[in-house]
Amino acid sequence: MSTGSTPSRTFTLASRASDLAQAQTNGVRDTLAAKHPTKSFATSFMSTGGDANKTQPLYLVGGKAFWTKELEVALQENAVDVLVHCFKDVPTTLPEGCEIAGVLERPDPVDVLIVKKGAPEAWRTLEDLPEGSVVGTSSVRRVAQLKRRYPGLVFKDLRGNLDSRLSKLDAPDSPFTAIVLAKAGMVRLGWGDRIASDLGPPTLLYAVSQGALALEIRADDVATRELCRSITHWQTEWSCYAERALLRVLEGGCSVPVGVHTSLVDETPEGAKEGERKARLAITGCVTSLGGDRHIEHTIEAEVRAVEEAEAVGVRLAKLLIDTGAKEILDEINADREKKVELAKVTDEKVDV
Repeated sequence: MSTGSTPSRTFTLASRASDLAQAQTNGVRDTLAAKHPTKSFATSFMSTGGDANKTQPLYLVGGKAFWTKELEVALQENAVDVLVHCFKDVPTTLPEGCEIAGVLERPDPVDVLIVKKGAPEAWRTLEDLPEGSVVGTSSVRRVAQLKRRYPGLVFKDLRGNLDSRLSKLDAPDSPFTAIVLAKAGMVRLGWGDRIASDLGPPTLLYAVSQGALALEIRADDVATRELCRSITHWQTEWSCYAERALLRVLEGGCSVPVGVHTSLVDETPEGAKEGERKARLAITGCVTSLGGDRHIEHTIEAEVRAVEEAEAVGVRLAKLLIDTGAKEILDEINADREKKVELAKVTDEKVDV
């Protein structure tokens, strides 16, 4: 059991090997080192199933564990101490013996539009794009919501790391006019100048926990938990846990069109202790059919005094969505996905023969 630390212990932070993941992990390492100058920190980077398979649509390759499984094996085997995740890629249920010990402050979580290099300067928003323009994204959430508002655009699957997606967009023979990405990743890599426009609510509600970084540890590692808690932004933590509770009840994954928008206003009295925090939480959630023709959206606002109360608000919102039509949409999406998975299995077997 890793229940304490010694003067010689080095805390190893690990993540995927993409440029974005490395930049995020190095940033967390530097934040911890500045907060704890007497501690030693190292980094480790590895490939996951999500990095190896960049061609199949996400609904064919499993849930969010597709991005985290190899990392969690290393964590459980004591090879590393902290996993630095994009929180939106973390399953709402973790492996036994693992826990989220910290959540860093979230920047603007909205999606953004990136237009092909050399495109007319006037093409700054989705409204500006000519009818029939091809917009790339791997997210069914984005496609479902955007089809509602932009039926004249064509949405095509596009996977890969940020740099490879930008390269595919800008290639001379690219079919894409534009792509949609999360703003936080573009900014973290210093590519904010490529952003043509933000795609925030009401146009597009973002993914659960989008933009936030989560720190996963072994549940018995007290020393590492203390380090992670020291850099946790509780407002982001409460907001993300409300969003994740919503998704958990809806039984959604990375390929389910569930969108959210959350605001949390700190109303803690001056001089209050940590256990006396108070905030005003407002969370909007939506479920959209794949064709964009049906859209269920609701908002709940409540005063919360603990992360558990924030989660309870997310659960309430999920049940409200389910009771007003979201269940039928999700059942149809799941049934459609199962058919496609079975078809892919049959196709693979024929190819293997």
